[in-house]
Amino acid sequence: MDSRWRAVAGCTLIGLIFLFVQVGALALVEPFKSAGYQAVEDPSDPTNSVVYVGAILLATAGMLLAFRYDAEQLIRGVIVFSSAWLSLYIFRLVVPPLLVVGGFNVVALALATLLGVGLLVYPEWYVIDTAGAMMGAAAAGLFGISFGVLPALLLLSVLAVYDAISVYGTEHMLTLASGVMDLRVPVVLVIPLSLSYSFLDATTPDPAAEEAETNDDAVAAEAVDDSETEREGDDEIDQGPLERDALFIGLGDAIIPAILVASAAFFAPAGVRTVLGIPLPAVTAMVGTFLGLAVLLWLVLKGRAHAGLPLLNGGSIAGYLLGAVVAGIGLVEALGLAPYV
Repeated sequence: MDSRWRAVAGCTLIGLIFLFVQVGALALVEPFKSAGYQAVEDPSDPTNSVVYVGAILLATAGMLLAFRYDAEQLIRGVIVFSSAWLSLYIFRLVVPPLLVVGGFNVVALALATLLGVGLLVYPEWYVIDTAGAMMGAAAAGLFGISFGVLPALLLLSVLAVYDAISVYGTEHMLTLASGVMDLRVPVVLVIPLSLSYSFLDATTPDPAAEEAETNDDAVAAEAVDDSETEREGDDEIDQGPLERDALFIGLGDAIIPAILVASAAFFAPAGVRTVLGIPLPAVTAMVGTFLGLAVLLWLVLKGRAHAGLPLLNGGSIAGYLLGAVVAGIGLVEALGLAPYV
């Protein structure tokens, strides 16, 4: 397959995963609310964002310590369990309760368990991407109903800055990325650029060595070509971005901007203009995310690795604010500041 068409196919798959996460989150917010899944009592409280960012910092520190002291399998177990648990939120809503035992939808529980087992015993790229997409939609939906617009805007802004600092400044995400890639879990989505590509057979790329970041908040274009793994010295070939066999994108890149999309839809003022039944600010936040994604992928395919969230979150925020203004929502209300002024 021509290298440019490979890149187009890979970028299309990335776009479809992002679209699934965002549309899935939009579809899940109302069922999640009805099911009582809202995680906080006051979604408009901006300190919710502070708590979540603090949790991210603690989780990052914990993972770095785990990798340092050879506790990788513990991290892998936690992530696989989380993937199965989040998928259960979706299966419980979409799978009819044909068989219920002790209050549990047995079929939904079996599907979530099967997904977790698949990640443990056969973490091929399509298993990882399927689990990641479902995990992303569920997480974005849960956070969307738990974060009002102001907390969501604060969350996206802080995480965009943190992502830039951790990738371009401290670079501690490179260490984290190197460990996460070896775990073969849906923290990082795998985007093949070759029909014959197998994540199980490929040599896991080292982001730190290649100076290309890939983590839960950053995108990387890494070379994964089995034919190159045995070449040494002068025989090594430095592939261009369009010649690589796979791209990697952090699941957080899909989830974080989708939180604002879900929040903008769920907390939209009554009577706001809609597009296909979706509040306009949520639609324009989606458009802004995809514009940011397009710029990000363009940079990556030119061989420039970048932190993902500054562009993705920036696009989502700009799109949301533009849509709110067009929909006739005052800027103070759109920012969620009305209760404070």
